[in-house]
Amino acid sequence: MYSVKLYNKISKQGLELFDEKYSYSEFAENEDAILVRSASLHEIEFSNSLKAIARAGAGTNNIPIDRCTENGICVFNTPGANANGVKELTICSLFLSSRKIVQGINWVHTLEGDISKQVEKGKGAFTGPEISGKTLGVIGAGAIGAKVANDCERLGMNVICYHPAIRPESALKLSPGVEYTNDIDVIYSSCDYITLHVPSKPETKEMICNGSLSKMKDGVRIINLSRGDLVNDDDLLEALNSGKVASYVTDFPSEKLMTAENVIAIPHLGASTPESEDNCAVMAVRQVKDYLENGNVVNSVNYPEVSLRRAGKYRYSIFARTADASYLALKSVSGACAVTAKASSMNKNGEYTIIETDSAIPADICSLIKDTEDIIIFNGFIN
Repeated sequence: MYSVKLYNKISKQGLELFDEKYSYSEFAENEDAILVRSASLHEIEFSNSLKAIARAGAGTNNIPIDRCTENGICVFNTPGANANGVKELTICSLFLSSRKIVQGINWVHTLEGDISKQVEKGKGAFTGPEISGKTLGVIGAGAIGAKVANDCERLGMNVICYHPAIRPESALKLSPGVEYTNDIDVIYSSCDYITLHVPSKPETKEMICNGSLSKMKDGVRIINLSRGDLVNDDDLLEALNSGKVASYVTDFPSEKLMTAENVIAIPHLGASTPESEDNCAVMAVRQVKDYLENGNVVNSVNYPEVSLRRAGKYRYSIFARTADASYLALKSVSGACAVTAKASSMNKNGEYTIIETDSAIPADICSLIKDTEDIIIFNGFIN
């Protein structure tokens, strides 16, 4: 029986994929896996039995990735599962940033008396430009960014998509009319609108700051539905006050921003659609089950991606910090039984290997491998 601990509310559509081999609860103990959305796990002391964490969403800055890697905990996310929901809110945000719709609605609610007459007299204060024909810079060509770029190009915008090193499969997702650049300064210098679709990392934190803002066009409009710390709030407020930035739409309200004019703060609704929550939960549960039952790794942020179709009764996985440690472990296995199938891959954290054997690996060999220096995990999976 596998035990799964739930942090946050996880969609029923995903949880229904767990069969009789699984129990799940927010009160689970000695859990094999964790399902989480936005709750922070940085201060959580993990159970020694924990093998996997799946984030029902794309970002994983609420998970202590390095600590998980060191302790042999595979961390998954669900890229693309909420992409359409975030894309739709991004397009909505483009209109909100231009047409002063929120400001106008708020003003209407203050009116008394002959409202129709007051509306006709005062509506001129809320005019704003159309987005058609304007240039949009999309920073990040992932699942969300590509959808935003393509749909905005169809809306008549000139779209430039930035990614430092776009993969061929990502480039193929962009419409022919979308321009691509690997120079972010092209975005800063030429775009009327800029939308951020990158994760929070040391290299992206406060990427919108005095330095980048100074390169932008006067009156630029910025949309940030990715992460709040991509923007330096103090520098942005200064740019808003000077008119350098005409408006800022964010999904991450803060005390500083709430006092500023021309800031539209949305209460973190990017992926808050029933469809997104269902899609993320389904993907997260499937990934956790495949890992716990078969050792397969798909959409991990810390383990190399490896999948092997199940063919034999005896299956094992090895995650080693170095190729040498992996080689020695496999040599020990080969000396005890025949390896009938193998798949492996490597990333900066080490080499992950799945093997199948014609018989069970003897207990003393298993103990030897587990005790080998630089072996992070050694797991067995028996049908």
